[in-house]
This record gives sequence, C-alpha cells and structure tokens, in this order.
Amino acid sequence: MVKNNGLATVSLRKLAEEMAIVNKNMLQDTTIRNITADSRQAGPGSLFVAIPGLTVDGHDYLDAAVKKGCAAVLVGKGRCRGWKHAKVVCLETADTPKALGLAAAGFHGHPARRMRMIGITGTNGKTTTTYLLESIIRLAGGTPGVIGTVNYRYNAVEIPAPFTTPDPVSLHRILAEMADNGVTHVIMETSSHALEQKRVEGILFDAALFTNLSRDHLDFHGDMANYFASKKRLFTEYLKKDGKAVVICDDRNESDSDWGRRLLNELRADKAMGYTGKKGRTVIDCGFFNTTIAVREARESLAGTVASLMTPSGELQVRSDLVGAFNLKNLLGAVGVAVALGIPGEKIVDGLAQAQPAPGRLERVSAPAGVSVFVDFAHSPDALANVLQTMRSLTTGRLILIFGCGGDRDRGKRPLMGKVAGSLADVVVLTSDNPRSERPAAILRDIEAGIAGTVLPRLRLEALLRQEAMRGYDVVPSRREAIRETIRHARTGDVVLVCGKGHETYQITPEGKFFFDDRLEAAAQAAVINW
Repeated sequence: MVKNNGLATVSLRKLAEEMAIVNKNMLQDTTIRNITADSRQAGPGSLFVAIPGLTVDGHDYLDAAVKKGCAAVLVGKGRCRGWKHAKVVCLETADTPKALGLAAAGFHGHPARRMRMIGITGTNGKTTTTYLLESIIRLAGGTPGVIGTVNYRYNAVEIPAPFTTPDPVSLHRILAEMADNGVTHVIMETSSHALEQKRVEGILFDAALFTNLSRDHLDFHGDMANYFASKKRLFTEYLKKDGKAVVICDDRNESDSDWGRRLLNELRADKAMGYTGKKGRTVIDCGFFNTTIAVREARESLAGTVASLMTPSGELQVRSDLVGAFNLKNLLGAVGVAVALGIPGEKIVDGLAQAQPAPGRLERVSAPAGVSVFVDFAHSPDALANVLQTMRSLTTGRLILIFGCGGDRDRGKRPLMGKVAGSLADVVVLTSDNPRSERPAAILRDIEAGIAGTVLPRLRLEALLRQEAMRGYDVVPSRREAIRETIRHARTGDVVLVCGKGHETYQITPEGKFFFDDRLEAAAQAAVINW
C-alpha cells in the first residue's frame, strides 16, 4: 500500500496475488485507489467486486460500475467471458466474498496483523463481554479498540455501528485506523451473518470466545444446526494456528451447555484443527463445575455480582456492577479470554471492577422512588428467559415486563417469547418493537398466541397495574404509551423491565425510521412522577 496525499493506492497485480488470482490477460498493471462492492461508490481507480447477495446480485451492476469509471472488476468464475469493456480489467474468482475480504486486507496493508485480535461469537453476551475485556486490557496497559453492536470505538473515537460486524471494506479500513492510532488489542463481535458471509476474511484471531447459542436469526440460517455451523467457523477457519479458543459451558442449563459442550467436544476431537493442548490451538472451557475456569462461589443482588473464580493461575475474587446469573457467564468468558492472553490475575480483577455496563444491557434508568426500571436488549426467547429469571430472584414486588418482537425477522420465536413472558413475569405489556415493514398488530398477535398458553389473563393495563395482587397482560401498540403508563402505575418494590431494543435510539415502522430511546422515555415519565 502506498499513500499519495493521504490516499491509499495499491497495484492491481498485488491485490490479485493477495486473492490468489492468476490472470494472464492482465498485460499491464493498474493502480487501485479504492475497493467497493457497491456500484454507487465506484469511481476512477476503483476495483468493483460483484457479490451475489440475498436479494441483489452485484453482477447486475457491472455496467453501472464501469460507467462510474472503475478501473477493474472482480466477478464469479466464468463471468468474464464475453467481457465488452476493453479498458476495464476483468478478474475472476470462484469465491467473490472471500476475495473481497482478502483484497480489502491487502489494500490496507493487513492491519489485523499489527494488533492482537479477539473474536467473540454467540447469541447473547457478546456486547457486554466487549466492555469487560476493554476495561481489563486498558487496566493491563494495553490500548483496546472495539468493533461491536453499539459502536466501533478506540481512544476517543466512536463510530455508529450500522452492523455488528461491518462489511470487509469498512472493517479493514477501521482496523487500519486503529493500528495507525496505537491500538494494541481489537475486541470484535463476530456475528453469525458475518461468519457465513465471510466478512472477516483477511483476519486471523489470537483468541476466540463462544458465549452461548439459542434460537435467533433462523430466518437467515434456517435451523439451529446451520446457525451453530456458522458460529463454529470462527474456531475452525479464523483462529491462528496457535490461537486460544474459550468456550462457556453452563452445566446448569442444558439449552446452553449442549451447544457449548458440543463445540468443545468437536474441536478437541478434530485433530486436523490442531486443538492438541500442546503447541497448537488450545481450548479453555469456562463454567460452573469441572472446567478450566469455574465458579466456586457467587452472590448476586441488584447492586451487582461478587464471585470467587478458580483459574489455572489461582483463585480470583471478582466484583462487578453487572446483575444476574447470565452476566456471571459473561464475566467467566471475559476472564477466560484474559487468561488466554496472559493478563495477570490482579489486572483482571481490577478491570472487571472498573468496567462500565454496556448501554442497554440490563441498564438501570431513572425511576420513581421505590421502583426499579431496567432497559435490556433481550430479543430472543433464551435472552428473555435469562433476564426474567434473574430479576425474579431479586424482586420483592411485581416483575413487570414491556416487550415486543421485530418485524421481518424470525416469526417462529414470537410465540416462544410470549410463552416465556407469560410464564415468568407477573405483568406483561405487549408493544411494538421495530415492526419494519410488518403491521404491528400482526406481530402482537403472534406473541399473544404464546401468552395464551400460560396462566396470565388479558386485562386492561390501568386496571391491571392498580390492583395489588393482580397478574395478567395487555396489548398497547404504542411503545411510548406502554412505557409511560406502566411506570406511572408501578408501585414500591416493583421491577419494570423494558426489553428488546436496549441501546437503540430509533424505531423502524412501516411509515419510516424515527428517533426513539427506551431509556429517555422511561426517564421522562420518572421525572414527571418525582417532580
């Protein structure tokens, strides 16, 4: 990579080598100034990569990219046949998504190689664990960078995150910026979509963490076996040959431990993967019983968690502001990765004690006196069950839940979440989440079908909240009204959980995208009551 006037340029021959592409017809070299898979961003000096997507095929936009002035295109095998643009180089590959990642990495000089890379995958807990590790690494003297659901951040820089794991071009550009600004460790949420779509090509991780697996994203993966296979790729395709795999196995909960234990067993059984426990890749298992890192004792309250953890280097007494058993698993995962990186025990303890809770992850917000209000991102059956079970054990009054489900996503989980809500909460208020292109009423009916199988009767919200011994549910399509009316009628000892959107500051409806923040809505009603 060469920089002219601050702009990176790379030889197309060099990029072809990075992608292992041999093109005998490329008689003269071409200078590439940027890489893109979006024809609208193509221009003079661009390499346009045609990616076959779920709904759009980049090959349909080759002419548009050429009209924009691109210098070269990369297409699928056999697609250069009959190429009519003599001044534009046409390259072929059997795997354009993989080639895009390799090209982006090479274009930016392989920035991931200049830092220690940590990948985190799992249905739940990824974001919280990034915050824990960020604090540990900083206390240990490193300079962390984070790529995740809330944002992409390093030093004082924060970039809004449109996706948990960005596209390859954006990803390697961000990694290059991090490396150029002194980042030593990158903590990266690697989503199943990103692993399946090869967005992390060009990166090999020093450590990889598996947090858990439960139903989510089946609209994309089809079934749990495919979902698991996508997650497993992090450990079989993107971990260094001497990398460390950290796997959480929760023997107290079969729905979690089956997948964690399965991953553990499959990695250890596949000798070709190099998980020898000696010179190759190694596995660190974390859990509550017979694991490398295990919980010896734990105490939980609304104020946080205190736990004694057994590790290979001795016992650690950890304290955290995080609440609940599911967050204890997040603490285990963070400790496992820190141990894998060789961070001393005292730095791990200090880092956990000083870590800030992730925004919108069981985040306490302003509430009327005597009432506790939390906002959480839980948007899958397992995540919802975890947070409700945690708060049930810590609630002296009623456990009140406000939630909905997103539109244009896995519809099969809606009645499952309704059943979880009706089984574990005293009062449930069904409301809109991000309906997207669907009508909110249809989504709410799907959820309500799950509640119908529980003991909760449907009653009017105001009557439901005013009567002390009353349990039941109501449907309030307006999320603003649901939050404000529920908090308005909550009583001393009640815990109100607003779930599904967490840190999000918007609501996507059939009419468009609007500003909406659960935390601000809750705080606004609390301010009125307290005033």
